Amino acid sequence: MPADRRPLAIFLMGPTASGKTALACALSERFPLGLISVDSALVYRGLDIGTAKPDATTLARYPHELIDIRDPAEPYSAADFSVDAQAAMRRIHGSGKVPLLVGGTGLYFRALQRGLSSLPEADAGIRVRLTEEAAVVGWDGMHRRLAELDPPAAGRIKPNDAQRIQRALEVIALTGQPLSAQQQGGRGQPFPWRVLKLALLPEDRAPLHARIAQRFEAMLEHGLLDEVRTLRQRGDLQPDLPAIRAVGYRQAWEHLDGLYDAAGLRDKGVFATRQLAKRQITWLRSELDARMLDPEITGLLERAADAVGLFLGRD
Repeated sequence: MPADRRPLAIFLMGPTASGKTALACALSERFPLGLISVDSALVYRGLDIGTAKPDATTLARYPHELIDIRDPAEPYSAADFSVDAQAAMRRIHGSGKVPLLVGGTGLYFRALQRGLSSLPEADAGIRVRLTEEAAVVGWDGMHRRLAELDPPAAGRIKPNDAQRIQRALEVIALTGQPLSAQQQGGRGQPFPWRVLKLALLPEDRAPLHARIAQRFEAMLEHGLLDEVRTLRQRGDLQPDLPAIRAVGYRQAWEHLDGLYDAAGLRDKGVFATRQLAKRQITWLRSELDARMLDPEITGLLERAADAVGLFLGRD
């Protein structure tokens, strides 16, 4: 077999609060790595506390590409990420380093490595009509309609995920074909990077759940509500924007709308974050070519460093 001459890249994946950023920074101390964030919330400027964004000191010492590259009013898609990430990977490779992509947004990792099917551009008119219909029947009613038209897509999309329900119905309206059928497409050529995948996958979720609760409480103490108040004061942000729908921000926004009290905010924020972690873990288990590392076991850095060292040392 001919040698694989593709340039090297590392994917460091894991659920929220599993210690991905700390591990990525520690690995970059040992190896010539350039870090790229793979996080659908960290791309937005002004979303700092609720995203657990690395602070300025950390980013100065360990620069991350693709952090703070979008205004919260601007949408950012998996396709956008794929383009931006590939450009960042080429820059890092050109500087003599190996790109290490770290984050928990599985859709971004998958779009980058496997590609996306060619779906139609958004249609403002159809979106307005769907939004008006949802105002009458509710997004749960729209989800039931999607279940009739595209059962596989409805099975993947939560009944309260207005953005994805709208997009799935929009694609059907534009093409006459179910979204699930069109998503079977993907990258026609092999991924041009040889990848080591490391996945932080806890065997026991109890410590992860405890950290999630502690971290959300710390976010509240450090000013999450003030951060969301500042976003609201802009006047151009709405709760259906992807940035504001991010876990923690959606719950804080609803709290400020008076939908529940401070205790309700804490409980709903922790629950939503735990649900996010559950979805991330489910996705990680489907990545059969990833090396699974339990972040709760002593020696995580050494085990990860051994894997990276072996990978970088290959001919």
